[in-house]
Amino acid sequence: MWGGRGSGKSHFFAENLVAQAVMRPGLRAVCIREIQKSLAMSVKQLVTDKIMRLGLADKFELLDKEIRTPGGGVIIFQGMQNHTADSIKSLEGFDVAWVEEAQSLSAHSLKLLRPTIRKPGSEIWFSWNPSHAEDPVDAFLRTTEAEADPEIVVVCANWSDNPWFPDVLNDERERDQRARPDEYDHIWEGGYQQVTEALIFRHRVEYGCDFEAPEDARLYYGVDWGFAKDPTAIVRCFITDDVLHIDYAEGGVGIEMDALPALFDKVPGSRSWPILADCARPETISFMANKYSYRIAAAKKWKGSVEDGIERLKGFRGIRVHKRAEKVAREFRTYSYKIDRQTEAILPKIEDANNHWIDATRYALDGLIQNRRKMPDFSAFAGQQVVRRSFV
Repeated sequence: MWGGRGSGKSHFFAENLVAQAVMRPGLRAVCIREIQKSLAMSVKQLVTDKIMRLGLADKFELLDKEIRTPGGGVIIFQGMQNHTADSIKSLEGFDVAWVEEAQSLSAHSLKLLRPTIRKPGSEIWFSWNPSHAEDPVDAFLRTTEAEADPEIVVVCANWSDNPWFPDVLNDERERDQRARPDEYDHIWEGGYQQVTEALIFRHRVEYGCDFEAPEDARLYYGVDWGFAKDPTAIVRCFITDDVLHIDYAEGGVGIEMDALPALFDKVPGSRSWPILADCARPETISFMANKYSYRIAAAKKWKGSVEDGIERLKGFRGIRVHKRAEKVAREFRTYSYKIDRQTEAILPKIEDANNHWIDATRYALDGLIQNRRKMPDFSAFAGQQVVRRSFV
């Protein structure tokens, strides 16, 4: 289970561990961190709190270094950095290994642990806030192979999935959303840590806004079609005083063609206003236009159209994202240039990730992007009298 702060991951596993210990007398479990210099760094206090809160203190024996469970079982707390190939064998008969802060688990520790917990019916639990895609736990569990493995279950859990998420923590989340947008996605949404300087829209976007489209607003709609595991994304936006406002961003993975009208209907006005969509799916555009009478057409693409679109978006005086359009907000916070992993140099190439709703926004503004592209650049003559002639 991976995700950001406030999701309740640790509380879930701690409570589940207590429940398993009661339902399975004799259960033996180990709670692991990569580095654990003292029990104060472990989840021992959290597990103890769960036992007390559930009124089960009479069934457990709370000792200084371990917790004894019903039926002669035990819960112990260890750091993987203290284990060798020989010492790890002491865990071979354990039923559960819970690895907390698993983003810090080394490849060596993961290699030692996986074949050790092998008792029939045994499980390894991982809980973590991701740091980098290259971290061993991510490279092991967040892959196509892991998704296809029936023995592996991977769950993303964030603050929005926690029904007990407290108001005081939500205040802190909203504060970070306003004041620390560069770090927000990693802290609260389970995103990977970013090299801030590589972010494309750094300091240009205002998040969590509350506004309404003016009655006379010219609305723009854009769609990026989903392929395989990519989401289908639809956005609505408008421009006032050279500020781009994005007030709707809907979509998701695995949306069938017959379900597209229901998705589009989540965005007001989509049945009456023009829509520009990714031209890579002409059959889907035709389907929506002919069967459901949407005013939908293909956005144009050309060599450099992505870069031109990004420059147009960056050219606005500002970008405001409505609080209900979190899907596109998350992408603006993480969309970045590629980074050379060996030198950490920022490259003049755009990372093809975190861009589905941003692509939909580019398509929505396709006509504006093309018109801007055709205009000559007079910036070098600022302050001078210039005779503007027509350009062919």
